[in-house]
Amino acid sequence: MVRWILAAAAAMMLTTGMAVAQQGPLHIELDEGVIEPLPYALPTFVDEGAGSMASQITRVIADDLSGTGLFREIPEGAHIQRFGSFDTPVSYADWQAINAQALIVGSVGMSGGKVVVKFRLFDVYGNAQLGDGQQLAASSQSWRRLAHKVADVIYSRITGETGYFDSRVVYVSESGPKDQRQKRLAIMDYDGENVNYLTDSSAIVLAPRFSPQGDRILYTTFETGFPRIKMMSVGNASGKLLPETPGTMTFSPRFSPDGSSIVYSLEQNGNTDLYSMSVSGGGSQRLTNSPAIETAPSYSPDGSQIVFESDRSGSQQIYVMSASGGEPVRISNGDGRYGTPVWSPRGDLIAFTKQSGGRFFIGVMRTDGSEERDLTASYLDEGPTWSPNGRVIMFTRESPGAAGAAKMFTVDITGRNLKAVAGVGGASDPTWGPLLP
Repeated sequence: MVRWILAAAAAMMLTTGMAVAQQGPLHIELDEGVIEPLPYALPTFVDEGAGSMASQITRVIADDLSGTGLFREIPEGAHIQRFGSFDTPVSYADWQAINAQALIVGSVGMSGGKVVVKFRLFDVYGNAQLGDGQQLAASSQSWRRLAHKVADVIYSRITGETGYFDSRVVYVSESGPKDQRQKRLAIMDYDGENVNYLTDSSAIVLAPRFSPQGDRILYTTFETGFPRIKMMSVGNASGKLLPETPGTMTFSPRFSPDGSSIVYSLEQNGNTDLYSMSVSGGGSQRLTNSPAIETAPSYSPDGSQIVFESDRSGSQQIYVMSASGGEPVRISNGDGRYGTPVWSPRGDLIAFTKQSGGRFFIGVMRTDGSEERDLTASYLDEGPTWSPNGRVIMFTRESPGAAGAAKMFTVDITGRNLKAVAGVGGASDPTWGPLLP
């Protein structure tokens, strides 16, 4: 695979806003500036024997980029230059005339039974191609993944951040009336496409969690009549219950960053504490020892710390402690109750659910509890999960009333670009997986 080489690429620091750069090489600088999506042109990729797949791949790339809120597509009807061939020279003046700052040109063909995508990225006002193009190939069944991979490269080269489009989400699919919900595990592409069901609805399932490699899922199942932790292989949907101590209930599991161990909650004699164990078996290690309810643990990206929720102070709050246990430190200090904390893959923020004033909020704070910001507010927002690059949060939003339903939404960490995940019905408890290999 040919590498892209950006002219005079600069390191970009993430904070909480974004602005289109006006000088120098084409990029979107993520800072506190005024938000103005970067206008780009994406002519339908040239068909080199792939038929309608050329236009389908083009549209998925556009949906990925425009869906971030960082980019704005210029309608193809406004284009002046047309591309009859992948090698047609670019007329920069034609693209400057419609104020396109970035131009993406590509083609889609077939070779050896595989779909082959070629593409190039151009800096229109720099009158230059940004590095060498790329060629990607995959089976015809994986054409959407090809589109996501193209979008990931373009996103990365313009923003300086890793993309997140070629990724999947595991969640709880919900159907039926509110008082008789049927729940089963499902997995989908990040954009709600290619839904596959991993379990049936014969037992309640809760809180699925991807392994760091994306090949396994931990979740809580009631198939024995009591909550138990089960680990499933994504490839064949086979699973096994993890060891437990008789007379206990186990739930709320999460993998360590290296995938070798899990942290979870264990209830015994009315008391709930945090424990850890190796995924390969063996004994468990008790991490907390308190009469409080301690649950929803999440590791820091380096595996050295755990953030979790506890009511040890008298109300539900967020605490951080060493991954090996020890005295936790409370980091939530605002009004209300805090829960479901999740560490950002960047390591700089913790997302959470907050309940205050009869409403629920999704928010973020620094790992010491400072700079708390609410990103959403509604009747019921809960259960945040991070995109692989730490730029977007997905969560569950439930509407009120007897006919209320749970849906998955996403929001940028700036609190902007709030939108529902399209194409998916009732759904809750999403967990975003890593970028696919």
